[in-house]
Amino acid sequence: LRCGYLRQQRGAGHATRAGCYRNAGNTWDRIQANPTLPKLYEGIEIARKHQADLLLAVGGGSVCDYAKAVSVSVNCKEDPWEKYYLRFEEPDCETLPVGCVLTMAGTGSEMNAGAVITNPETKQKIGHVFADEKIMPRFAILNPKYTLTLPHYQMAAGIYDIFNHICEQYFSGEDDNVSDYISEGLMRSLLHSSRIANKNPQDYEARSNIMWTATWALNTLVAKGKSTDWMVHMLGQAGALSKQSFIEQSPYTNDAEQEMKRIAQEDTANAAT
Repeated sequence: LRCGYLRQQRGAGHATRAGCYRNAGNTWDRIQANPTLPKLYEGIEIARKHQADLLLAVGGGSVCDYAKAVSVSVNCKEDPWEKYYLRFEEPDCETLPVGCVLTMAGTGSEMNAGAVITNPETKQKIGHVFADEKIMPRFAILNPKYTLTLPHYQMAAGIYDIFNHICEQYFSGEDDNVSDYISEGLMRSLLHSSRIANKNPQDYEARSNIMWTATWALNTLVAKGKSTDWMVHMLGQAGALSKQSFIEQSPYTNDAEQEMKRIAQEDTANAAT
């Protein structure tokens, strides 16, 4: 089996500390948060070069999204940005199977067919939810232990993401819908578990419930019978692009990079102890 192991650059140390790579073989850890179009082209070439027939994503939503985008693009004869993200066409070529090992709960990308890619040149961040279920990961390993070394900030960000996913589907349409009652149950579970995890991030039961809620929040179940909205997500993505543009032009960029290096060094030192 020629398998491409994809992992996220930010938080790679967290995944290593969690023990995800003991028997992983060769890994490619050049995938940033909010993967870009140039990075997609790079991944396509690497997958072709090594004749990968399985893509194993180890990380959070960005690396899972990225694996799915590479999956539908490796054998595509057209430009994938034009085909999938501007014309929103479906794959008419052979796609690669994807597997996920989740190290951060939040996006639900481990059980849906969505893939978000950012084009830094045009300042567009576009998500395509593919119609064919074969684009969904063939398997997803959800082990809460892999999330226990995640920084508290990232855990909290994932919780907010989960709740927003539920709300964007819940607050749409006015009919009496079974999906609404399922959404309410997920929201209650998330509130309960997140309060426990906020006080004690090492609580296995709380972290496992958060992880499971994230998956069910965006695996199409609670969208049944709903018109859904997603306007808040679109606004958030537009804001994220504006923030990134500001960072790229900011005189404080070097300071931010130094701070990131300092945090990485602290993580390494903590892992050693």
